[in-house]
Amino acid sequence: MKLATLCYIIDREKKVTLMLHRITKKNDIHEGKWNGLGGKFDPNETPEECVIREIMEESGLKIYSPKLHGFITFPLFDGKDDWYVFLFTADKFEGELINSNEGHLEWIPNDKILSLNLWEGDRIFIPWLYNEKFFSAKFVYKNKKLTDYWVNFY
Repeated sequence: MKLATLCYIIDREKKVTLMLHRITKKNDIHEGKWNGLGGKFDPNETPEECVIREIMEESGLKIYSPKLHGFITFPLFDGKDDWYVFLFTADKFEGELINSNEGHLEWIPNDKILSLNLWEGDRIFIPWLYNEKFFSAKFVYKNKKLTDYWVNFY
């Protein structure tokens, strides 16, 4: 079992979201895909501590008051482990972008995000980040293809 965070940093004035194009890591299951930022928990971290640390490590930005929108289970996503992911947005941040060892960082216009090379499930859950309801979902992938999903909104 892997615990992780995923965050979409939104500049509301410019109507853009920071996305990570996964093109630099070797043997990256996400190779070629665009993702939000985040990663695995360190021992004793809360989801908020994890997402704040991961955003700083991957982008150089310090985020404030990340908002938790949902929780997604990805059974055997990497073929070995179930992944449990806390989904956040952040619109309060400061700092300068760094060169990320995870890939290429780019501010993408919000209306262009769904046209990027995303995981199939991302196209489904990214719009949920703009709803007022909290969600709990399960996305099932086989051989990197989405085969099914379920969601509950609260």
